[in-house]
Amino acid sequence: MRKAYKFRLYPTKEQEGRIQFTVERCRLLYNRLLDERRVAYETAQTTLNY
Repeated sequence: MRKAYKFRLYPTKEQEGRIQFTVERCRLLYNRLLDERRVAYETAQTTLNY
């Protein structure tokens, strides 16, 4: 039998701001690297990884 737990977070305003900042940075980095992969494939027909 498997059990699952849910936890709810109640961050302060400062913590909420830091979380939003971190998520935004991760989103920007992901999109930039995704674009680099797309351009590399279109130009050289190669895929990028680590």
